[in-house]
Amino acid sequence: MDLVTELTIFVLAAFVGFAVISKVPTTLHTPLMSQTNAIHGIVMLGGLIVAGFAEGALELTIAFIAIAFGAINIVGGFMVTDRMLGMFVRKPRKDPES
Repeated sequence: MDLVTELTIFVLAAFVGFAVISKVPTTLHTPLMSQTNAIHGIVMLGGLIVAGFAEGALELTIAFIAIAFGAINIVGGFMVTDRMLGMFVRKPRKDPES
């Protein structure tokens, strides 16, 4: 494919992704976060594969960026999920005898 076709696909994917995510109700954000963690794990795996087969500095740089962004998104996703699930933890009761 030529560069114009690839850029067109990228721009259309960005618009479709924004349209889909903006219509998600707030009750589904926690399950979606765990799914995006899995997706970014695949992004990191792809980055590692690209890094393994990299022949030039550009390919190695793109692989490093993919691995770094994937790791940031995985850690951030787990932090957000943990914080949201922490909102539902029951607080310990005070002892009525004291």
